[in-house]
Amino acid sequence: MLATTLHGPGDIRVERVPDPVINQSTDAVVTVTHSCICGSDLWPYQGVSPSQPGARIGHEFLGRVAEVGSDVTGLRVGDLVVAPFMFSDGDCVYCREQLPTSCRNGGMWGKANDGGQGEAVRVPFADATLVKLPSDVDEALMPALLSLSDVLPTGHHAATIAGVRPGATVAVVGDGAVGLCAVLAARRLGAERIIAMGRHEARTAIARTFGATDVVAARGDEAVEAINELTGGEGAHAVVEAVGTGQSMQTAISIARAGGGIGYVGVPHLGGEGLDIDRLFKRNIALRGGVAPARAYIEELLPDVLSGAVDPSPIFDTTIKLDEVAEGYAAMNDRRALKVLITL
Repeated sequence: MLATTLHGPGDIRVERVPDPVINQSTDAVVTVTHSCICGSDLWPYQGVSPSQPGARIGHEFLGRVAEVGSDVTGLRVGDLVVAPFMFSDGDCVYCREQLPTSCRNGGMWGKANDGGQGEAVRVPFADATLVKLPSDVDEALMPALLSLSDVLPTGHHAATIAGVRPGATVAVVGDGAVGLCAVLAARRLGAERIIAMGRHEARTAIARTFGATDVVAARGDEAVEAINELTGGEGAHAVVEAVGTGQSMQTAISIARAGGGIGYVGVPHLGGEGLDIDRLFKRNIALRGGVAPARAYIEELLPDVLSGAVDPSPIFDTTIKLDEVAEGYAAMNDRRALKVLITL
């Protein structure tokens, strides 16, 4: 089969690799119909995070079950399924506590495992990992359903742990796909005012359609000043940090209201600078974050996606075929694309 591989900074290839096979009785093989490129995929692409030449890549996909192991009971060949970005056994202490991203036997797609940007994937612990979708879903709904693999649950996670509640003022630092999904999540959770922070007009336009009431295009001290002006000097009850840099964390701390909370889900890639513990302590600001347990949220979010009440599909502003994946990476890296959808 064909799959995307990374051979060094900027060197993305589509190559023929061995077809996935059932290795354990709890495995399934899924034929991928839709995948995408994540902003975090750009870190190994840029050489910021290490990778081995020929490593598989891609962790967001949906498709149809092609084969199941003898102990898989909840899935059948032909079922339409979405995969969260990490697989998990569903039975360890962390899975039972709704934290499948810390599963003792779990892992992430790509590298030594099959990557989602390929024609098929072997899925360990298929019953626990995969979420079955209605078989007759309209093709137009597929991008929205694909977002359940990562960015929509991650945005929801950020909003939830930041303390978004009905009537709250929320600020979202970052206008990437996750930040935009956090705007969508904040609206779903009943926030009264949602301030989107970003400088790309096409993206902030999406933020407004997702429920943002205000947009702040500034950065640093200027951004803090703008938020203070919008909130009467009090700041936001809940702040989402969806970038992962020291400056973005510093901004998040500066614009949080006393007694408020910060949910950080931006993948840290510039160290821990910007974490002002003294200021967090003095102002009673809660700080929570980390890898979103996407599998724990999918069933909660799925009905709203199926009904159209929540529609994250506008984040996919570019669609390509698998053999065009190198151009897709270049487009996202050059900020010519927000998030690239891959159809197979």
